[in-house]
Amino acid sequence: MAREAEVDGGGEQPSQGTDSDLHLIREAEKIAEALGKMFPGLCEVVLHDLRDPEHSIRRIENNLSGRQVGDPATELGLRRISDPEYPGVIQNYANRFPDGRPAKSTSIGIKNAAGDYIAALCLNLDVSVLSPLTLTLANLVATEVRQRDHPLETLGGRTSRELRQAVEKLAAERGVGPRSLPKDVKRDLVRQLHDEGWFESRDAARTIADLLGVSRATVYNYAK
Repeated sequence: MAREAEVDGGGEQPSQGTDSDLHLIREAEKIAEALGKMFPGLCEVVLHDLRDPEHSIRRIENNLSGRQVGDPATELGLRRISDPEYPGVIQNYANRFPDGRPAKSTSIGIKNAAGDYIAALCLNLDVSVLSPLTLTLANLVATEVRQRDHPLETLGGRTSRELRQAVEKLAAERGVGPRSLPKDVKRDLVRQLHDEGWFESRDAARTIADLLGVSRATVYNYAK
């Protein structure tokens, strides 16, 4: 078969095969380039020409592994060459760059019309870049454990209806109506409402006083 030499990415890459195989590989080059531009500096995209395993790398975008155009195929590529039944897609497997950085990889085999693997498109995501970001986001959304069950505030305005429902719920937990609560329980209930931020609502003291059957002055006294 005839061999074709092309200059790609700063090096000569010999390849061999039929015109239809070469057409498929050239189309795959477009995909490799587009993926590389979509994830600059984050995901290495490598197109292997498996027809020439000794010089299989035909294109490499976002070079994170230090390999070059014309370098040989990986072990996975060699397995594809030797076994046409090898899975077409190996997705999200753990990998590692030569300098030790962890990577998440996906390898996509490309077959010709005869059913032979002629190329592979490989994506190697540098997860070492994302790990600190993941930790930062986890810390950003974390809340104090002791406050999760009793939020200090809500970001929406509280209405009188919601306040009434809160008081009635607290009273119902004690098996009576709000006005029938003992004095000490009313005091504890008012303090709880104060701690939960209900007194920031307009006319909250008046609403609580009406519900408990006490004066507003008593409500403020209980809240101290």
